[in-house]
Amino acid sequence: MPLSICSFEQYQKEHPAASLDACSAERSEVLKIIENVRQNGDAALFNYTEKFDQANLKQLRVSEEELSHAVESVEPYLLEALRQAMSNIERFHRHQLENNWWENGPGWLAGQRTMALQRAGAYIPGGTAAYPSSVLMTVIPARVAGVSEIYLCTPPDSSGAVNSLTLAAACEAGATAVYKVGGAQAVAAMAYGTESIPAVQKIVGPGNIYVTLAKKEVYGQVGIDMLAGPSEIVIVAAETAKPAYIAADLLSQAEHDPLSRSILITPSETLARNVIENLEEQLETLPRREVAIQSLKKQGAVIIIPDLDHAWPIVNQLSPEHLELHLDDAWRYLDYIKSAGAIFIGQYTPESVGDYWAGSNHVLPTGAAARYASPLGVNDFLKRSHVISYSASALQQSADQIAALARAEGLEAHARAVLLRRRDDEQKSKS
Repeated sequence: MPLSICSFEQYQKEHPAASLDACSAERSEVLKIIENVRQNGDAALFNYTEKFDQANLKQLRVSEEELSHAVESVEPYLLEALRQAMSNIERFHRHQLENNWWENGPGWLAGQRTMALQRAGAYIPGGTAAYPSSVLMTVIPARVAGVSEIYLCTPPDSSGAVNSLTLAAACEAGATAVYKVGGAQAVAAMAYGTESIPAVQKIVGPGNIYVTLAKKEVYGQVGIDMLAGPSEIVIVAAETAKPAYIAADLLSQAEHDPLSRSILITPSETLARNVIENLEEQLETLPRREVAIQSLKKQGAVIIIPDLDHAWPIVNQLSPEHLELHLDDAWRYLDYIKSAGAIFIGQYTPESVGDYWAGSNHVLPTGAAARYASPLGVNDFLKRSHVISYSASALQQSADQIAALARAEGLEAHARAVLLRRRDDEQKSKS
């Protein structure tokens, strides 16, 4: 049986929350890599690429010829699908654009000025795998925000090549340049800059434990989107749901990684057993069968609850990356959900729709971070300045109150900075 049936209390007891603090050996290695890249730049990157990716590179940047060849080599129907997905993602993210705003009164003006970052970096997993969808999800929001330079780092395969579809996605989405660098060394290069790779202001995109730890270490030197952990899905389903659909969607997470978490919450033991039966059938022909089985056994569960009202406290505590509602009247429960990265409503909205097509972003908070974090979006590539302008008369009217607040905090120089201007203004009026 790939999934165990249990209560939420049992699941919590058997699956304590993971922490990056437990990864001391990995962190030590990451710190060495970061310092080496800071000190030795491109030379360190070439050495690490040969060590970790078995690729002996002559240059780090993907050439224009490689990019052109990549686009030409992609099958037409796949390129068309990529372009339609791009259109959907751009349309969705344009709704997130912030505008400048101003308010004013007698002699004063205050407002907000929104500006795009100048340089952003995106990490795209690679090597033996290809994730063109992650290229779209990171580059397009940055471009919509108005970022002028967008750099991608992704590891090459042992021949020194990057997957053609990944390169085609980067070219089509508008990346400034792509570099054949992976792991913690790529994060360090984007944070501090090397001879080939410019330093950026923010690094986004998913990666393995070394990439995540590196992002944590360079935060402060640059901004980051989030500290992503293993992928996860929670499905809330009633007895009327289709077991085959649920099983397929649980496997769509389980095939990612042995640490991926796939959970079904239902009041129906009949549905639970039917889902498990369907899982076993679908696993027989799944290419990544062994990975999925490990994931389901180590991290998966079917949680039985008395009724659907008991689902929402569990959902909000788990705050999952992906939440699917296989319920006849799913929309009526939306307000009960306080924390989730992305919510998929109805049995015809599998997580795959959000991962590739709908336009929403698939770079989502994991590990219950949805309690305080949001999906990657345009706002991650924007920064804001507050703008204030007071005339002499406007400052004079507010001077006593400002000075009183400053002195209440023991900051006399703050008070004097205001009162000095009022005194000068009064003397000018007398003369």
